[in-house]
Amino acid sequence: MNAYIDLLKTPGIARIISAQLTARLPSGMLSLAILLHVEQIHNSYAAAGLVLAATSVGQAVAGPLTSRWMGVWGMRKVLILTLVISASAIFTIALAPLSVGLFMIVGLISGLSTPPVQPAVRTIYPKMVNSKQLTPLFSLDASAQEIIWVAGPVAATFIAVQISTTLAIVVAGSFLILGGAWFISSPEVGQVRIPRSKRSFGAVLRHRPVVLATITGFLLVGSASAVEVSVVAVFGHGGPQAGIVLGIWAIGSLVGGLSFGHLPIGPWALARRMLIVFVGMALAMVYLDFWWLAIMLLVAGIGIAPAFAVIFAIVSASVKFSETAEAYGWVGTGQLIGAALGSAVAGFLIDANGPSGGFWAAAVIAALGVLVPTVLRSWHPDLRGKDPSPIPDTGPISTLSQ
Repeated sequence: MNAYIDLLKTPGIARIISAQLTARLPSGMLSLAILLHVEQIHNSYAAAGLVLAATSVGQAVAGPLTSRWMGVWGMRKVLILTLVISASAIFTIALAPLSVGLFMIVGLISGLSTPPVQPAVRTIYPKMVNSKQLTPLFSLDASAQEIIWVAGPVAATFIAVQISTTLAIVVAGSFLILGGAWFISSPEVGQVRIPRSKRSFGAVLRHRPVVLATITGFLLVGSASAVEVSVVAVFGHGGPQAGIVLGIWAIGSLVGGLSFGHLPIGPWALARRMLIVFVGMALAMVYLDFWWLAIMLLVAGIGIAPAFAVIFAIVSASVKFSETAEAYGWVGTGQLIGAALGSAVAGFLIDANGPSGGFWAAAVIAALGVLVPTVLRSWHPDLRGKDPSPIPDTGPISTLSQ
C-alpha cells in the first residue's frame, strides 16, 4: 500500500485520476441505463442488447482513429469535439422515443464519438512518474476505475428503477460533460504532446504483446458484458438487487487490484489472472440466487483489475511513445467489440433460455480468455525487474517537469 500512497503524493496524480474517473463514470452507468430504457420501451432484452452492441461497435471503430488523431491535432481539440457529439447523442437516446433501428443509429453515433479519455490518460502517465512507479500506477488506475463499476451500476439501477430510465441516462450524460471538461482542463493534457507517429495506421498491431492484450481484453470484457446483462435479467426491474450484485463484483476487482496488481509481471501473469475470472464466472451460473451470485462474482472480480493492469503494462513496454495512444485505442477496440458481442449473445440466449443462458455465454468466453494467454504466452513479455515505460522516440518530445 505504501507504493500507492507515494503515488498519490506525486504532484498531479490524484487530480488526473479523479478527473478521468469522473469523465468515464458514464461507462459504468450507460450500459445498464440504456439496457433498462430500451427493454422497457420495446419489451425485449434482445433489442436492448442490439442497441448496446451498436454503441460498442461505434466505440470500437473510433478508438484507434481518435487516439491517433490526438498525435496529429492535439489532445484537447480531439477531446472537445468528441465530447460535444457524444453528449448530444446520449441525450437524444434519453429523451427521444425511437424505434429499435433509430436507437441503434444514435447509439452508434454516441459510440463513434466517445472521447478517448482512457488512451489519453494512459499516454500521459509515463510522463508523470518514474519507471519504478509506472507498474503500480497502472495497477492503481485499474483498481480505481472499479469505482466506475461500483458507483455506476448502483446509481444507474437505483435511478432507473426508483425514478425513471430517462433520468438515469441524463445523469450519465451530465457526468460525461462535467468530468470531460475537468479532464480537458487539466494542465497535463496541454503539456504532454504525443509525437506524430511515423508509421502507417494499424502498424502498431505488428507488436505481438499489443495483439495479445487486444484479444485477451476482448474476451475479458465480453464475458463481463454477458454477466452484466444476465444479472439484470435475473433480478429484472423490481428492485436494486442487480446494481448491488454488480457493485459487489466491482468491489472484488478493486480489492484484487490493490492487493495483487503491484506483483511482478511474468509470462504467465495474464493467464493466471484470467483463470480467477473464469472460476468465479463458471461457479456463478450454478445457482441464480442473490447471495450466491454476489459471492461468486466477488471471486471473479478479484482477477479483473490485476488482468487489466497486466494488459496496460505489456502494451506500454512494447511500443514507442508516439504509438502508445493508438495502441491503447486498439486495446480499447478489442474490449468494446467484446462488450458488443457479449451483450448481444447474452441477450439472445436469455430470450431463448432464460438468465442461465447468459451465464453460460460468460463462462465460455472467460474460458477462452484463459486459453489465449496460455497458448500465446511466448508473446507475453517478461517484465520482472524491467522498465515498463514506452520505448523512446528519436528526437526531442515535450514532457512534464517533475
